[in-house]
Amino acid sequence: MLRMGRLILTITLCFWLPKTVAVSIDAHVAPAPDLQAKAWILMDVHSKRVLATKNSDRRLPPASLTKLMTLYVLFNALKGNKFKLSDKVLISNNAWQVNGARIFIRPGTSIEARVLLQGLVVHSANDAAIALAEHSSGTLSKFIKKMNEAAKLLGLSNTRFKNATGLHQEGHYSSARDLGVLAARLIQDHPDLYKYFSIKTFKYKEITHYNRNALLWRKIDSPVGAVKVDGIKTGTTRSAGYCIAASAQAQQMRLIAIVLGAKSETQRTEGARTLLRYGFLNYETRLLYAANEAATRVKVWMGDDSELPLGMDRDIYLTLPRGAFDKLKARLTVKDFQMAPISRKQKIGSIVLELDKMKIAEYPLLSLKKIDRGNIIQRTFDKIRLWFE
Repeated sequence: MLRMGRLILTITLCFWLPKTVAVSIDAHVAPAPDLQAKAWILMDVHSKRVLATKNSDRRLPPASLTKLMTLYVLFNALKGNKFKLSDKVLISNNAWQVNGARIFIRPGTSIEARVLLQGLVVHSANDAAIALAEHSSGTLSKFIKKMNEAAKLLGLSNTRFKNATGLHQEGHYSSARDLGVLAARLIQDHPDLYKYFSIKTFKYKEITHYNRNALLWRKIDSPVGAVKVDGIKTGTTRSAGYCIAASAQAQQMRLIAIVLGAKSETQRTEGARTLLRYGFLNYETRLLYAANEAATRVKVWMGDDSELPLGMDRDIYLTLPRGAFDKLKARLTVKDFQMAPISRKQKIGSIVLELDKMKIAEYPLLSLKKIDRGNIIQRTFDKIRLWFE
């Protein structure tokens, strides 16, 4: 962490850096790679910084990357106790008759939800996806409605789902950027369930299914050593081509690469690997400040407490070209006299981040606790001290 006296430098990048600022910061970074695909994006999960992109807002068929939302809705349902992994799921004719990748579950039988989830993640099984969707929401149509509601809440403006599998259907589409945002939220909102995406093999009825994400067997070069890819999903249809969402983490930097519309399995795998390698070699991400920890403290007058901690209400990450953090500077602005009462999360000051004398951003410092008006003795004592001040 960067420090200025008692101040821990902070910045909040809830969205990507403005294009003009990003271009100036990245002036000495190697050009982003060009891939053999229709669209792609490389982004940092924590800072949300986009490091490479092409046609990332173009609406395209997502194939089985659709199942990122299928799984996000299922994970939300698990978290909300709508169903349990130990549940016995009754298999419908609907699930049995679906086309595409399957683990060949039989209608009328009951299978543990945990088994179906593994088949869905590892083998991208459409029959498992339908079975779990029906079990968690009652009907498939209700589940698809939840998928689109979740897309709206996440701000996925170039996404619309018509099914839970990713099979081709008119009006069913997404974009590389939307899928990147979705993958990031899936990782951040459900870290305990994200482990399923690193499972390499799944055995059901004496048949061993291998995860189609070939990057799980490979590593990515980085300045801190070889990085293991730990997820997340592939997809293929005739209309969508070969698609992949891949993620890996090195120290505090977790990257996601989305590649849509590659012409072969090799092209999608190498495309995602190239993007991840580019990100790790040229950039780094650091946690500048942890949520609800004091960045600095200020004096408060006329209150039931005389000291107020200031900070942020969320973890603050920043992604910069490698070596740039050594040049990062901050200016703290807080009014000299703070008078009670002060509410929690009230804006008290701000922090300005500068790199090479260029302002990157300015973000608020918030009060981390509430200070009420003091009693008569406290106020009288402070009035005397203020008179001398």
